[in-house]
Amino acid sequence: MNLFRVRGIQLAVHFSFFLLLGVNAFVGWADSGRSGLFWHTAALLAFFTCVVLHELGHSFTAMRYGIGVRRILLMPIGGMAEFDSIPRQPARELWITLAGPAVNFAIAAVLWLLLPKAVAPESDTMTALDFGHLLLQWNLLMGCFNLLPAFPMDGGRILRAALATRLNYVRATGWAVGTSKVLCVIGFGVAAFYEPMLMLLFGFIYFVGEMEYRAVKRREIEDAHLRAQLARQYAFDSPVEEPPVLMR
Repeated sequence: MNLFRVRGIQLAVHFSFFLLLGVNAFVGWADSGRSGLFWHTAALLAFFTCVVLHELGHSFTAMRYGIGVRRILLMPIGGMAEFDSIPRQPARELWITLAGPAVNFAIAAVLWLLLPKAVAPESDTMTALDFGHLLLQWNLLMGCFNLLPAFPMDGGRILRAALATRLNYVRATGWAVGTSKVLCVIGFGVAAFYEPMLMLLFGFIYFVGEMEYRAVKRREIEDAHLRAQLARQYAFDSPVEEPPVLMR
């Protein structure tokens, strides 16, 4: 479902997001009635607003390098900015990738400066101060979690950009994806005991990373085939130049 555009970037929501919204609202209502319904819904919407800002950080930086951004898609497990292409220059990919977590750390820094440092007395209902501190913690967690070297998360792309300064693009992607798979398997196992919902996230990262690696290899093969065709065409079409005749 398309919502609105920001500087030409379409913001869209996957249908499953509304299922998450409904379940979250029901849990809030069952927990504390109308107050719980309000704060649970507000917290979820505020969290995903920060997710959108995170993705806009990536998107605006990419646009500065002339890369088109088709849309930002929100899903229950997070957000994803869809670029027309991924830059193969390591420095560009690095800056585009760092822009996302930088937004979260900037939000956390602003909240830390604005919120009172005194600890609020314990209460059964959430207050605006509790909400602010929760948002600060979420942004710190979001920024740090995204820096894990699990491709195609931000940390994984940073790892690929670093490797691409020494290796070719396909091999750098392969090493980044291999590292990601190891982390995802470990994360999946840990989540099975402590937070089963995270199993879905690690499984998603595992398979999306593999899909992007295959896409990179396929594009490399197609580019090599195209270069070979152009080379043959150029060699066939180019006339053989005869040496100039020197007139006396």
